[in-house]
Amino acid sequence: MVVVVIIAAALYMLYLSDHPDVNAADTSARVYVESNDMLKAMIVAGIVGVLAAGGIGWLSARSAIRPLGKALELQRRFVQDASHELRTPLTILDARVQLAEVKVAPGSDAAGLLGQIRQDTAALSATVQELLLAATGESEDTAEPLEVSAAVATTVAGLNDHAAARNITLRTENDGVAHVRIPANSLHRAVLGLIDNALNHTPEGGVITVGTALRGNTIAISVADTGAGITGIDPARIFDRFAHSSTPALGGRRSYGLGLALVREIAQACGGSIAVTATGPSGTTVELLLPVDLAHNAAMRRQKGMI
Repeated sequence: MVVVVIIAAALYMLYLSDHPDVNAADTSARVYVESNDMLKAMIVAGIVGVLAAGGIGWLSARSAIRPLGKALELQRRFVQDASHELRTPLTILDARVQLAEVKVAPGSDAAGLLGQIRQDTAALSATVQELLLAATGESEDTAEPLEVSAAVATTVAGLNDHAAARNITLRTENDGVAHVRIPANSLHRAVLGLIDNALNHTPEGGVITVGTALRGNTIAISVADTGAGITGIDPARIFDRFAHSSTPALGGRRSYGLGLALVREIAQACGGSIAVTATGPSGTTVELLLPVDLAHNAAMRRQKGMI
C-alpha cells in the first residue's frame, strides 16, 4: 500500500511538472507543489490502493473457496443419491421379511429372528431417511419423549448375537428412569455406535457393560469395555472425524474414525455431550450425557402419585 501511495504521489508531481505556471514577466518556468496537492494525491492513492487490495483479496478468497464448494456439493449429491438408491432395496427386504414371518410358526426361534431382522431393517430405513433429509437441508421434527433405559435395552438386545459370535458378553445396568426428547432412531444410532466401537476393541472373552444412570437433569449412558484402552492419541480427540487410537481394532474390521464422531453429532443435536471418562490397560468407558425432559418426567411422576 505504501508503494502505491508513493507511486501515485510521484505521478501527480510529474503531471504538475509537465504543466508549469509561466509568469509573463518572467520567462522562467516554476513548478509549485503545495502541501494540499500532495495530501490529495496521497488520499486518492490510498483509496485506490484499498479498493485494489480488496478486489484482489475477494478474487483470491473466491478462487480458494470454489474447490471447497464443489467438494461439498459432490458430498451432498452423493448422500442424496446413495440414500435414494437404498430406499427401494430396503423396502423390498422388509416386504420379504414380512412374507417369511407368515410362513413360520409364531413364537418359534425363526419367528424371533425374523422379527429382529425386521427391526434392523426399519432402523436402517430410518437412518437413510435422516440422511436424505439432511442432504436436502430439511429436518423432520418428530422427537417425542423417549424412555432411555428401555430404548437402550432394545438396542443391546439386538446386538447380543453379534457379541456372542465373538465370545463377548453384553451386560446392562439401569439406575434410574428418565425421558429425553430425541428421535428414537437417533438414540438407537448413538448407542449402537458406542457399543460397536467397544466391540471393535474388546478381545474374545471380554465384557461390555452398558449402563444408564439419572444424574440430576441429565441421564448418562455409559459403555465400558475390557479392551486395551486408548493409546497414541488424546482421548478427547477420538470424537474427531477420522481420528482413532493406535490400538488396532479387533475382529478383522478396519477403523475409519467416523463412528464416535457421528455419535457426538447426535448428542450435540439434542443438547447433550460425550466424553471418555476412563481409559487404561483394563478398558475404556465412554459416557453419553443427554438432557432430561423435565416437564414430561414431572407429568409422569404426577400420574404415578409420586408428587
